[in-house]
This record gives sequence, C-alpha cells and structure tokens, in this order.
Amino acid sequence: MNVPALVIASYQFPRKRPAMPVITEIEDLKRIYRRRVPKMFYDYCESGSWTEQTFRENSSDFDDIYLRQRVAVDMAGRSTKTQMIGQDVAMPVALAPVGLTGMQHADGEILAAKAAEKFGVPFCLSTMSICSIEDVASNTSAPFWMQVYTLRDDEFMQNLFDRAKEAKCSAAVITVDLQLLGQRHKDLKNGLSAPPKLTPKSVANMMTKVGWGLNMLQTKRRFFGNIVGHAKGVTDPSSLVTWTAESFDQSLNWDRIREFRKMWDGPLIIKGIIDPRDALEACNVGADAIVVSNHGGRQLDGALSSIRALEPIVEAVGDKIEVHMDSGVRSGQDVLKARALGAKGAWIGRAFVYGLGAMGEAGVTRALEVIHKELDHSMALCGHTDIETVNRDILMVPRGFSGDWA
Repeated sequence: MNVPALVIASYQFPRKRPAMPVITEIEDLKRIYRRRVPKMFYDYCESGSWTEQTFRENSSDFDDIYLRQRVAVDMAGRSTKTQMIGQDVAMPVALAPVGLTGMQHADGEILAAKAAEKFGVPFCLSTMSICSIEDVASNTSAPFWMQVYTLRDDEFMQNLFDRAKEAKCSAAVITVDLQLLGQRHKDLKNGLSAPPKLTPKSVANMMTKVGWGLNMLQTKRRFFGNIVGHAKGVTDPSSLVTWTAESFDQSLNWDRIREFRKMWDGPLIIKGIIDPRDALEACNVGADAIVVSNHGGRQLDGALSSIRALEPIVEAVGDKIEVHMDSGVRSGQDVLKARALGAKGAWIGRAFVYGLGAMGEAGVTRALEVIHKELDHSMALCGHTDIETVNRDILMVPRGFSGDWA
C-alpha cells in the first residue's frame, strides 16, 4: 500500500521533540499506539469478531484467578529462564504471528524480530507479514519461527516451508483455526482487506499520523512480502485479492495436516487448539507443541477464553506434547498464571504490537521489559525464585473456572 504524496505534503512538522513518556504498563504503550497509528490498523489489531465477547473475555477472565502471596521467603537470585520446544528463552514468552505488522510501523516485523532476539525470546513471523521471510532473516541472526496457514496450493506451501528452512527458521507454526474468516465489523467498515483499500476517510486519518507516514515513506516494504511474487499469479497487490479469497482450505482435516508435517521436517507447533479432543488429535500428527488459542477472539465469537480452556487441555494431553497458550496476555501476571496452569509458555500479540506502533523496536523492547518485571516480581511474591518451580499452588482458581458446563 503506497502512502499518497498528498498525505505527506499535508503534514505539519513538530518543532520540538516531545519528552520520552514514562512507560510502566502495557496500557501506556496502547495509549501512545492509538495516537500514532492510522485508525484502520489500530482497529485491525484491537478488534474481535462479531460481538467481541471472546476478545474481551480472553483478557478479563485472567482477573478471576488470584495469586497466593507468600512471605519470609528468600527472594534473591531469581530466574525466569526456561525452554520452549527445546530452545533457551529469557522468560516463557514468545511474540505471536500477527499479520500486517509492517503496516503498524514501517519494517515492523524486522523491528519486532530484532527486539525479540536481543531480549532472548522467540519471534514468530506471519505468512501475511509485510516483510518477507528473507527480509527478517537478513536483518537478524537468531533463528525465528515461521507461521503458515492451511492453504490449498501445495506448490506455494512447499515453497514456503523450503524458504523457511533456507532462512534457518527453527520451527514452523501451523494455524488451524482460520479455514473460514470470522467477521470483524471494524475491518469491514475501515476497508481493511488484503490489500487495504484507501478511502477519503482513511487517507484523511493518515494525514494526522506524521511519524507513521514519514517512516512508511522510507521503506520499500509495503506489500505482503511472503506472497506477492511467490504465489502463482500474484504479481501485485490487486491480484492478491483473488488469491486470498481462493486459497484458504475450508476442507481442512487432520490428514491434510499430516501432509504438511511431511513438508516440514523440523520442530512443528500447531496453533489454534481450544478443545481437549482437538489437542489429542494434534498429538497424533507429529507435532512437537500446541498453542491453546482462539485467534485472539477474532474467529469464533462466544468461544471459551484461552485461559479457561488451558487446564483441561493440559490434563488431557499429559506429557504427550508441549502446551503453550495465546490470546489475552497483557501482563507478566498473565504469563505467570498461564505457566501455573500448565502452559510451558505464553504468546503475546497485541501487547507487542502496541509497543511497536508506539515506539518501534524500542517499544517492543519496552513491552517485553514491562512483562518481564511483572512476571519476575509477582513470581517472587508468590514464594518462588525460579520459573521452573512455579505450579498451581500459587493460584486461587474459582470452582468451575474451566469446567462444569451443562
């Protein structure tokens, strides 16, 4: 998506650089993000499908779980270091795949990957990213994870896996909950599609986002880098519309996922599991881990929040497969609660996008710092100095929180 010259020409440049804001929580980054990024991209991030019930409850359901404080415990020498699918991580957190990240901030995927690498947590690149696999690989040194959708085109899928392997991606993540796109009212009203449609209203809004526009002018990456020029017949943004509409496989089943497993011989993560029965199916296709996720509330509205769905899935799979969780994580305490309920790690999407849109790479780093401090201090106040010793005993969970459904 090219930013029209008339938008840039209309900017009023500030004479003094504003003072660096004090960031103490993820909500601080969200407020700055909302001011600095065009409305269509803010709404794309900050929305769910239909009534947005699941989108809201993904976060609010964490509030129903309380932490058990312990005192007179030696809190020195704390460590949040652990592993996720065998990889050393500074804390049990991964940056989730988010489409269009390069429109939240110029070169967004590259900046987020660099911040993740320096902090010591995994970064997962979306198939629907603006920066390509090769773009991210050439600007980072640590291996990252590659997310793929379940598309019909075998040639494109195999090529995508091959490109990920060539880029030395350390894991592939198959998203299984997007056969059919959940309706997101804000995106339809804003003209947010692939590619985004510029309207007089959206252009007028972009004219107010000075920093965003200047950054976008300075990058060549404004299209879907993993698709344009790689998918058959997709040579420009206009041809992407047809390809996108026809590519998602509504006939997906577990046999098809087994075919994808054959295309990729490295560590495999299946993302989008919300029911114990599907978790058990995932154990049988050769995956190394699953992510308990409802796509951030962007697919089936009215579905259970990920944190409520987590414990029954952990109990169902036992030690057969590694379990992560995603959707609704906005704090280090959320990460701690997910870990205590059995998740090996928690994935953050919106939380890092807020930081990216607010302050670029520095904002992603700040988001990780905020989450890490909350995790570290809360863990200590619950009587633990090592994330590996954290268990359900630190929690007070309401009866029926994850079950007892009629």
